[in-house]
Amino acid sequence: MGICLGGHLAFRAAMNRDVLAAACFYATDIHDHQLGKHNADDSLARAGGIKGELMCVWGRQDPHVPLEGRILIRRRLEEAGVFYQWHEFNAQHAFLRDEGPRYDPALAWHCYGLVMELFHRKLGQGDLAG
Repeated sequence: MGICLGGHLAFRAAMNRDVLAAACFYATDIHDHQLGKHNADDSLARAGGIKGELMCVWGRQDPHVPLEGRILIRRRLEEAGVFYQWHEFNAQHAFLRDEGPRYDPALAWHCYGLVMELFHRKLGQGDLAG
């Protein structure tokens, strides 16, 4: 699980074939390739390497990942045949951070439940049983 820049890193970690599930919260810089040296990030190009289940959570009012960026990411996940969940909420960037005006405790609680369901199903007794 990663949040903000960590969300992008969780997206990249999901490219490791041993990763069964990854949760990415408002992952920055995937759509504009600005992670790393010289802003030459290739995360979108490598999205086909994601073999586990990916969960992406976005705030619609997040200026760091605008609608056009979210559309680009989702289109690429579809093209690559990635197994993913997609959640968008009326929220700002950093709505999980438990301080400041952007924090939304009810939404944060709901999202933690989504993560727990994903990880329990993929890493607990769910998909691995039998």
